[in-house]
Amino acid sequence: MNRLAFIFAITALCLTARAQETPKRQGFSYPPTMDGASVATYKEVNGTALKLWIFPPPEKAAAGVKRPVIVFFFGGGWTHGSPSQFERQCRYFAGRGIVAITADYRVGSRQQVKPTACVADAKSCIRWVRKNAERLGIDPDRIVAAGGSAGGHLAAATATLPGLDEAGEDTSVSAMPNALVLFNPALVLAPFPGLESKGFESKQDPERFGCAAEAISPIHHVSEHLPPTLILHGRADTTVPFASAEAFAAEMKKKGNRCDLVGYEGQAHGFFNSTRYDETLAEADKFLVSLGYLAAEKTAP
Repeated sequence: MNRLAFIFAITALCLTARAQETPKRQGFSYPPTMDGASVATYKEVNGTALKLWIFPPPEKAAAGVKRPVIVFFFGGGWTHGSPSQFERQCRYFAGRGIVAITADYRVGSRQQVKPTACVADAKSCIRWVRKNAERLGIDPDRIVAAGGSAGGHLAAATATLPGLDEAGEDTSVSAMPNALVLFNPALVLAPFPGLESKGFESKQDPERFGCAAEAISPIHHVSEHLPPTLILHGRADTTVPFASAEAFAAEMKKKGNRCDLVGYEGQAHGFFNSTRYDETLAEADKFLVSLGYLAAEKTAP
């Protein structure tokens, strides 16, 4: 990947988000309306109330049982998108017996913010969920952060990136999730060894992200003891190349972390909510079963 290709890939993330992932073009309304979900505000900032939509399992948990929770962040190039992008996945996982949440966060088109604010919101969201574990009936040590594209970046950011917290926030409450489920996530936002980055500037324009690109690039902050991770990625993705997912998975494994990468032949960006919805959902289900977060589905005798 040369310098021009790298810049093109970052630009394409926003362009593809507008063309493929905006609420208007895919039917993901904003603000969303999702029947059966309860709504809570996890943060208010600069006049914006950031909400999350909570889907409880249909059956009450047994006394004393705390359920796992999965929190989804939508895609849209940090500029557009709607929490309703993950409504179907939320309904599915609630039906499987865990609490499922799809969260809003500030974006460029609505609040004129940069990706640093998006990261701050994602961290605030995970903190709110953990702090309100008793209210939600969830286990604060079994929080799954999930998302697609830019939302996948945000989920990964909660686990990897130091700093970029909301000013004045109580950071004694951890924003670190306990597992990650990432759909074609943006994980490499600055040149990285092994990705043919020779000739790149050492740092991209901080005006693009609101900080130096390396500071907001998950692969640059992979360390030991990160949450087990599943990445579901199209091999034909030209917006977020499959090679970036391979590089991230390799870096995770070097540090002793579990990182399962599943590639889908012929699939482009955003495939997880269209052509391979059922397959990616099944993979995510299997991953959570392997962690003990979901019970294995019974098979016919």
